[in-house]
Amino acid sequence: MSDEAKAAAERAAAPTAPAQVDEAGAGEAHRLVLITGPSGAGRSTAIHVLEDLGYEVIDNLPFSLLPRLLDGPPIGRPLALGLDTRNRDFSVDGFLELRARLARDPALRVEVLYLDCRRDVLVRRYSETRRRHPLAGAEAPSIGIEREQELLVPIRAHADVLIDTSELTPHELAAEIRRFFDPSPEHGLSVSLHSFSYKRGIPRGMDLVFDVRFLRNPHWEPELRELTGLSPRVREHVSADPRHAEFFERVAELVDFLLPAYREEGKSHLSIGFGCTGGRHRSVTLAEQLANRLEKAGWQVSIRHRELERRMGAAPDTSG
Repeated sequence: MSDEAKAAAERAAAPTAPAQVDEAGAGEAHRLVLITGPSGAGRSTAIHVLEDLGYEVIDNLPFSLLPRLLDGPPIGRPLALGLDTRNRDFSVDGFLELRARLARDPALRVEVLYLDCRRDVLVRRYSETRRRHPLAGAEAPSIGIEREQELLVPIRAHADVLIDTSELTPHELAAEIRRFFDPSPEHGLSVSLHSFSYKRGIPRGMDLVFDVRFLRNPHWEPELRELTGLSPRVREHVSADPRHAEFFERVAELVDFLLPAYREEGKSHLSIGFGCTGGRHRSVTLAEQLANRLEKAGWQVSIRHRELERRMGAAPDTSG
């Protein structure tokens, strides 16, 4: 915890005056991020990144002190609170009640960041670090991991931003945190585009998902099979499908309509997924095409091709 964060915690423990609004920030909602998720999913990384972005970060503050902190004098910077099962007097009901109370305050812009991770990956991480899981007691970490994930299901359902860290390096997780929570004025609503294979499941945290398996599959063309949607030849093949132009235009028009509406409503990010059978041809093509259109329109866009990243340097998936 930084020195300023410690000072904020001390203010929370002392009697406080009614909340005040900074003149410079009058009329602007103060950003408040609640960081949670299973132990070992990357909360420490998220906290360090948010501190680097200028957030006031307070970790593991007892729930009973949070109202005093939030009702006290403004800290003057975006605030992030680390809250999970290690917090003293933590409870799921208490977390959800806190979120609901904060969301009713027009002076606050509240977002729940839920860092998730597959159970097998969490087990491996605990095995590598040899740390004791907070809910395991004297039992194996896997027991505590299972208990915690089941306990947090209701909170996960209320996440505003859900990041699955199972296959992310700390550097990649840091980039995701910056993309969603950079408070710089030039960072308005951002769009992340994802291509994926339905065989491996829909990526977590998608706002919109489009199934493009109805389009012509380059897999059945021997000269295109080993290529990907990053190849102009594959894009030309997919775009030649008579249904492509109308489908893409309808998707683009929907996104063009939604982005200004979401930005006006205060949403800071939109995740859009395109899925096909193997996640290498059609979904990549559509994601790249939409990214190109949105960038030309001036939107902040990032793109991730999950299956291409997974197979970088490995034998190509030949399922299309």
